[in-house]
Amino acid sequence: EVQLVESGGGMVQPGGSLRLSCAASGFIFSVYVMSWVRQAPGKGPEWVSDISTGGGTTYYADSVKGRFTTSRDNAKNELYLQMNNLKPEDTALYFCTRTLRYKSTSYSARGQGTQVTVSS
Repeated sequence: EVQLVESGGGMVQPGGSLRLSCAASGFIFSVYVMSWVRQAPGKGPEWVSDISTGGGTTYYADSVKGRFTTSRDNAKNELYLQMNNLKPEDTALYFCTRTLRYKSTSYSARGQGTQVTVSS
C-alpha cells in the first residue's frame, strides 16, 4: 500500500521556521519526482515545490522561492521541506505528493497533510 505521512507542522510566528518531513512507503521512492503542495482555507491547492528523483534539481513557486528548500533522502525514503522566514500567507495544510508532472498540483499519491499556521 502506498503511504505518504507528513509531519512537522505547527504554529509559528512570522519570521519563524519549520521543517516538514514526509515518510514514504509502499513504493520505490527513489524513482519518483516528489512535490509539496499546500491548500489554504477556502482556496484551491497551490503547488509549492518539486524535487527530482536524485534530488539534484528543484523547482519552487515564486511565492516561496528563497525561503523554502526541499530535499530528499532516498536511503530513508523521506522528503523534506525547510521553511524559513515564514509569513502569514504561508498558513495552509501542506501535502507531500507523488507528482504526475513538474510544477503542478496533480498527483498519483498524496499524504493526509500537516497544518502550518503562521500567526503572531
